[in-house]
Amino acid sequence: MIPSLNISLDHYVVSADHGFLPKDLPLQRLPHSYYFSWEVLASQLPTLIKTGQIRSLIEKLPILTTSWLRSESEWRRAYSILGFLTHAYIWGGAKPKDVLPPCISKPLLEISAHLGLPPCATYAALTLWNFTTTPEADLTNPDNLSLVTSFTGTKDEEWFIVISVAIEAKGARLLSLMLDAIAAATAHNMTRLTALLYSFSDGLRGLTSTLTRMYEKNDPNVFFYVLRPFLAGSKNMTAAGLPNGVFYDVGEGKGEWHQYSGGSNAQSSLIQTFDIFLGVDHSATGEIKSGTGYLQEMRNYMPAPHRHFLEKLSDLSNIRSYVTSAEAEPELKGAYNAAVMTLRSFRDAHIQIVTRYIVMPARSGPLAEHAGDKVNLATASSQVAGLHRTKPSGLYGTGGTSLIPFLKQTRDTTKNAAC
Repeated sequence: MIPSLNISLDHYVVSADHGFLPKDLPLQRLPHSYYFSWEVLASQLPTLIKTGQIRSLIEKLPILTTSWLRSESEWRRAYSILGFLTHAYIWGGAKPKDVLPPCISKPLLEISAHLGLPPCATYAALTLWNFTTTPEADLTNPDNLSLVTSFTGTKDEEWFIVISVAIEAKGARLLSLMLDAIAAATAHNMTRLTALLYSFSDGLRGLTSTLTRMYEKNDPNVFFYVLRPFLAGSKNMTAAGLPNGVFYDVGEGKGEWHQYSGGSNAQSSLIQTFDIFLGVDHSATGEIKSGTGYLQEMRNYMPAPHRHFLEKLSDLSNIRSYVTSAEAEPELKGAYNAAVMTLRSFRDAHIQIVTRYIVMPARSGPLAEHAGDKVNLATASSQVAGLHRTKPSGLYGTGGTSLIPFLKQTRDTTKNAAC
């Protein structure tokens, strides 16, 4: 008999059915009328950005408190709204704004502290807590999903986000599978572990299949020039017009400068579980000044309970050490290597998407409808790619990393985990 692990998914706000997505659908609107002014701007965001009104209207907002936020779903909705308004204010003009007004800074800092998240548009704000569907719909099918809040109002943006939601939903069943596999290794049940590793590979292939549906309804030029600039953070954004980051003004001459990464799929707790489970070490990938890897840094952009789940999984994970032990049979090693190579294939598919949606538009330059004198991540990326057409290494992702070298290094360290 295989012993069960002493771990409760509920304790980490994780679901066996929905994974890191909330058990109930995210709120589409804050229930208390006190927050009506936030919701009005959020509901009209694409139009207000397009007409150039967003900044002036944000500056007219009252400074609201968090006193009327009750449930966690309300805190999440408030965080998502203010994350969108933050990035819309910073990037919603010809040049970026590097001072965030108190009407956004003050409540956002309080809400972020409550949720254990940085005050910006993270993956949680953009994706995990920003979708809706019909009752009983299959969340693993992106055709069933739609957005609550949007920067652009385009189908391209919606498809970009709901593909990730569908991957999160489809990957949920792999969480229990991974815990069962760890328990099987603990019990030295090689036959069971081998079968679970092959099932894990099957599940990863399903995620790759969903990921490659990105091409169906997301135009590369719309993504690169219209949407992607709003996903950018304030870290490593000197070329995009933010050399010092953003000053979070809380009024009365007080506030602080901050530099945060933008929304990135590296902030997906699900994707990071795969590396932890297989024992893939990315500690030297995307080095940052603190000496830890970029992927480790991205855990700070995850909801606190999810971050703690990854820490717990790291303590429990024993798959690689067991597979590389002397007692491991060839079939087990083959199943493990198959899982590693399937994860590598998932990352290859991601690199191909990045090439099509970022590298190629940056190299070719904007179409007439996207040309102009704006300063943002798109124009900065195009300038770099124009200077170095054969070297995409100068392109930065929304998270602030050197894009292609980081992704290739992550893929290669995945491959190197094979035994």
